[in-house]
Amino acid sequence: QVQLVESGGGLVQPGGSLRLSCAASGSIFSLNNMAWYRQAPGKQRELVAGITRGGNTNYADSVKGRLTISRDNAKNTVWLQMDSLKPEDTAVYYCAAQRYGSAFFNYWGQGTQVTVSS
Repeated sequence: QVQLVESGGGLVQPGGSLRLSCAASGSIFSLNNMAWYRQAPGKQRELVAGITRGGNTNYADSVKGRLTISRDNAKNTVWLQMDSLKPEDTAVYYCAAQRYGSAFFNYWGQGTQVTVSS
């Protein structure tokens, strides 16, 4: 089993920055891709950014150039650097992890709230 714990959410003004962290524990050797998803009130959960174990990344069009995903396999941690935040970035952000050989994300964190408001 794998446990994911997110931290770093909060309230920030438009144009501000936040850095989310996701610490993995448990059977971490089995993890391949990791990602950040978000879910705003009344909307479906959506992929924000993903990263392979080798460091290849992909982003939703709405966040390209503003959000950056990174990981440190030795520290079992994934980050999401969020810059130039907009009110529409307000959501609960979830960390997700995928086992090798799996077609979907197997593990999820509890979520951390990000609110962008003046």
